[in-house]
Amino acid sequence: MWFRKLVKVTEEIKMEIGIKVGDIMNRSMISIKPDENIEKCAQQMIEKRTGLLMVKENGTVDGLLSKKDIIWALTKKGSLKEIKAKDIMSRKIITINPSKDIYDALVLMKDKKKRWLPVREQGKIIGLISINDILRIEPSLFDIAIQNNYIREEKEKLKKIKVIRDLERDDLLLREGECSECGNEGILHRMKGRLLCDQCS
Repeated sequence: MWFRKLVKVTEEIKMEIGIKVGDIMNRSMISIKPDENIEKCAQQMIEKRTGLLMVKENGTVDGLLSKKDIIWALTKKGSLKEIKAKDIMSRKIITINPSKDIYDALVLMKDKKKRWLPVREQGKIIGLISINDILRIEPSLFDIAIQNNYIREEKEKLKKIKVIRDLERDDLLLREGECSECGNEGILHRMKGRLLCDQCS
């Protein structure tokens, strides 16, 4: 009971640090062309000491290329010379307005599992803000971010427990474990004498 009250109170609190995203964002963004090969992109990252590149053409940002994308390409594809930025870039760009509080930016980063956010104003990307930028200005936000993440995870666990109990009542669920078909961990259902996950059932 106490935990549910804590979750409710935390969700209702609207924190404001008083520092806007536009005040601390980085305006010098490194951009590359969509047809640039990944090897050159990696060199750019090393030279400019950045973990993110804007993939830009005709003044429009088409996507983002991160170190994580390049590492993925290296492990899956092998040679980086044959791969272009447009082949592996993230096309879904999550942005934030410069007038937003940096706490809002941190919450959005945590929700979307991002370490940085492009800053958009009137449809145009004008800068970039990273989690390091925020914590450099307001280190106390680190504890708040970790606490909020913990509360969110616990809330998800409570939902999962409720689903399990509901399903057990209907005798549809046997247990949580490894699917006998695909081997993935998850909630298992009895289907023709076998224990299967949602996807396989």
